[in-house]
Amino acid sequence: MGNNSQNILVVAAHSDDEALGCGATIARHVAHGDNVAVISMTDGVGARDSGDSEILSRREAAEKSSQVLGFEWAAQGNFPDNALDTVPLIDLIKFIEVVKKERQPSLVYTHSFADLNIDHRRVCQAVLTAFRPQPDEVCQEIRCFETVSATDYGQNSGACAFSPNLFINIEPFWMKKVAALEAYHLEMREVPHSRSIEGLEILAKLRGFQNGIPMAEAFEVLRKIER
Repeated sequence: MGNNSQNILVVAAHSDDEALGCGATIARHVAHGDNVAVISMTDGVGARDSGDSEILSRREAAEKSSQVLGFEWAAQGNFPDNALDTVPLIDLIKFIEVVKKERQPSLVYTHSFADLNIDHRRVCQAVLTAFRPQPDEVCQEIRCFETVSATDYGQNSGACAFSPNLFINIEPFWMKKVAALEAYHLEMREVPHSRSIEGLEILAKLRGFQNGIPMAEAFEVLRKIER
């Protein structure tokens, strides 16, 4: 890594969220020499009464995603899928803090509170607590990503809307995101679903065109500290 490289941590509720929410941005960080690690809190399929074969398939897809995008899996938790609201918040926080201590990230990506999925909201809450701004906290910035078919569905639920204030040009890294999503092909859908490759491409172009760039991933900056 170069002298200006960062340690970056992505905290996702489920493996595939890292690719959906910030896959191209991860690839961009890696290309710039940053060290990117990812946590998933659940197996991502347990709520479906999945058998061992589906769980194994998801793990293989997660490994392929890491190879394509260039990140390392720091931890893959076994908390209950689609039921993180049944887990004491302190347990989620402690799980994250173990990786935090090992990785010392200066930048963290996670889910948005503006999300219909309860696991996503719960993870965001745990991240904000795990990285609360203590005097000795290394993390300088927390960014929240949008997750199609979850964040967009939450906008009509009475919850707050996703309000991005950071847009990152991902055009050179778009095909890496696509390759990572293809690894998770069992989670992808056909058009006109928002969690289709076509739907994600339209969203990336919209986020880019809103800001005069070809394609973008959008983020809410929840906290940024300059010491």
